[in-house]
Amino acid sequence: MELSPLARQRYDAVVAAAGRVVVGLDYDGTLSPIVADPAAAAIHPDAPDVLVALAAQVRAVVLVTGRPAAQAVSLGGLSEVADRLPSGALLMVLGQYGHERWDSDSRTVTSPPPPEGLTALAAELPALLASQDAGPAFVEDKGLALAVHTRRLRDAQAAFDRLRPVLAEAAERHGLHLEPGRMVLELRASGMDKGDAVRAIAAELDAGALVFAGDDLGDVEAFRAVAALRESGLPDGGSGPSGAGTGPSEPGGDGLPGLLICSGSAEQTALVELADVVVDGPAGVLALLRQLTTDLSR
Repeated sequence: MELSPLARQRYDAVVAAAGRVVVGLDYDGTLSPIVADPAAAAIHPDAPDVLVALAAQVRAVVLVTGRPAAQAVSLGGLSEVADRLPSGALLMVLGQYGHERWDSDSRTVTSPPPPEGLTALAAELPALLASQDAGPAFVEDKGLALAVHTRRLRDAQAAFDRLRPVLAEAAERHGLHLEPGRMVLELRASGMDKGDAVRAIAAELDAGALVFAGDDLGDVEAFRAVAALRESGLPDGGSGPSGAGTGPSEPGGDGLPGLLICSGSAEQTALVELADVVVDGPAGVLALLRQLTTDLSR
C-alpha cells in the first residue's frame, strides 16, 4: 500500500487506536459501483466479508449515505451481515445524510417525517424538468427527499448542468437543500449533512479515531468534519473511553487520529485534494479496509 509520509503517519495513528476506531463509509461509489439504475446498486461482492472482519476490530462500522436507511440495508444485505457479527460488534446505517438510523442491535429504522415543501416541489417537478429538456430524467422518491438522475439521458452532463440552477432555485423556494452528486441532483431537508452525522456519531460512540471513505460531493462535509476533529478532537475533549489521548494525530495537534479515503473515479475528483489516500473505486476501498483490519488485529 503506497502512502505518503503524512498519510502513513495518519494510518499508523488510527491503527494505534485499535478498538476505539469508528469507520464511516459512503455506500454508492464506495461500497457499491455506480450504476444507471439506483435500485440495482448491489454492494460489492467482497464487502460483506470485509465488513464482518472489520467490525470485529473497531468500535463501529457506520454507513453514512444519502440513501434511505432501509434501502441501504436491503441493497447491502446488511441484516445478513449483522447475523455474522461477533458479540459486541456494531454495524450502523445513518441514512438520508443522517436523518435516519438503523443498527445491527435493534434492526429497526428510525426516521423523521418528510420535510415541509417536498410535496409541493414534487408536484411542480415534472414541469421544471420539461422546461430544461429533461422530462425523461428518472426521479427517485426517497421519502425524505427527491433525487433527479440524469445518467440515463442522452447527454447526462449537459442535462445535469441545465437543471442544477433551476432546481437550486426551486429548493430555496420550498425551504429545501439541493445536494448535487454524480449525475444526480437531490432535493432534501436542510439542517443535516454528512459532516453533522460524522460529528454526532463520533461524540455518541466516544471515538478514539476516525476513518471515512467516500467518492462524491455529498462526502465533502464528512471529510471536512474528520479533518476538523483531527485538529481539535471531540468538543468535550474526549478522544477515548476516559478522555485520554490516543497517540499522535496531527503534528502539534491534540485531536483525534483520522484517515480520509477517496474512492477515485474519472467522473468526480472533488475529494482528491482532501483525501489522505486515493484508491481505485469500491474494490480499492475494500482492499485498503482489508489491510486495515489485518493491521488492527495485530
